[in-house]
Amino acid sequence: MIPIELILLFSGAFLCLSIFASKLATYSGMPALLLFLGLGMLAGSDGFGGISFDYPSIVQAIGVVALVFILFSGGLDTKWEEIKPVVRRGISLATLGVFVTALSVAVFVHIFFGFTLYEGFLLGAIISSTDAAAVFTILRAKSVHLRGRLKPLLELESGSNDPMAVVLMLGMLSLIQKPDAGLLSLIPFFVMQMSFGAFLGVLTGQLMVKILNTVHLDYDGLYPVFTLALVSLIYSVTTYVGGNGFLAVYLAGLVMGNQKFVHQRSLLRFHDGIAWLMQIVMFLSLGLQVYPSRLVMVAPTGLIIGLFLIVVARPLSVFVALSLSRVTFREKLFISWVGLRGAAPIILATFPLLAGIDKADTIFHTVFFIVLTSVIIQAPLLTRMARWLGVYNTRYVAKKSPLAVVMDDNQIANDLVEFTIPENAEVIGKTLVDLQLPKGVLVMLIGRDADIIIPNGLTQFEADDRVLLLAPKIRHTQIRRYFCYIPTSDRQSE
Repeated sequence: MIPIELILLFSGAFLCLSIFASKLATYSGMPALLLFLGLGMLAGSDGFGGISFDYPSIVQAIGVVALVFILFSGGLDTKWEEIKPVVRRGISLATLGVFVTALSVAVFVHIFFGFTLYEGFLLGAIISSTDAAAVFTILRAKSVHLRGRLKPLLELESGSNDPMAVVLMLGMLSLIQKPDAGLLSLIPFFVMQMSFGAFLGVLTGQLMVKILNTVHLDYDGLYPVFTLALVSLIYSVTTYVGGNGFLAVYLAGLVMGNQKFVHQRSLLRFHDGIAWLMQIVMFLSLGLQVYPSRLVMVAPTGLIIGLFLIVVARPLSVFVALSLSRVTFREKLFISWVGLRGAAPIILATFPLLAGIDKADTIFHTVFFIVLTSVIIQAPLLTRMARWLGVYNTRYVAKKSPLAVVMDDNQIANDLVEFTIPENAEVIGKTLVDLQLPKGVLVMLIGRDADIIIPNGLTQFEADDRVLLLAPKIRHTQIRRYFCYIPTSDRQSE
């Protein structure tokens, strides 16, 4: 039996190394997930550490728990006013886009690599979800901000496409195990998973806010523990009744994060820290589970499938999913390129391992190699692609005031509020005088491209301007109509 002191020693050492690795990732522009995976692989049985770790059930359990809290934190940090204009596009990418990716990969591997259609669809479903966290780590490191609504669209897609991938993967896995069931049996399964997940996610998100604002705990430190318990309950109850637990926790976080609740800032920071801890533990365990020597065996197959995913499957899914939207051709190309794969596909690849189906080990290591291929090929060229396609915009980003960090929400009468003006907002072309803003609202700065503008009465507003205002809380909804309002005719034509 390994002494507890030794376990704590190695755990602390790996966590510290991972934190320093994230610092290196920020400066180098390299995705942190690649470094975390690398640490796990170096510590594994084929690496310098020599730790023998072949427990897919433990890895899967760690991965599921990690994804639950990562998705909740992602929803908690997502601002509704930013994603509202792109909701239809994001949902289309997260559902139709995932399905097209899975289907195209299924056909490709069936024709060229001898997979059955069911096995091919299983592989396609596993690698169909994207990880925008890697993208924005690189863009932040390079001080590149995307134009228009690309950032919220990519955030919404990456936060909401994991549930669809899970549903497709579970459905295809059941068909492989019970081939007599037929494809039509997946329809009620899909409807139940998505509808129950969406309904319970929105409902429980509202309930969390009411509970936190009603239950007055004697110790402030219990509030983070309470939210951890509630998130665990949301996932488990939703899964138990046949819904998609991942979708439920993401929507619960989204609903909760866009309302006011006690200890809001401290809870946001706490769940951000939990999400980072979950990422580190998840990637390290995934790196330990994989055998680099087996990666060599699947390298040719994994490289070809990875290139097909980058060059054909992902662009095809994007252009199909956004065919009815007004996203430009260049923006679609950039969205296609930033479809990096992350931890979710590797976690989903453990399900076939535990199910004991044919080619399960091949699928796991192939998926791992595809994720590495995606990160290594796509990540270094992200900034160049943004510049080449004309979608990047280096601009001023407002930092939080020290008062906003120290003081509680309920103690501040006025807030610093920031809006990005949509491309077809009614305010475009108007001056500050034309707006006749409510009493007590002050426009402090306008970020435009690389410039910071101190406005006067004759300053005109342009698309993609980032407007920083000082406003009372009671005016927030009202001023949002000034800067984010889109005429009805434009909304209907999208």
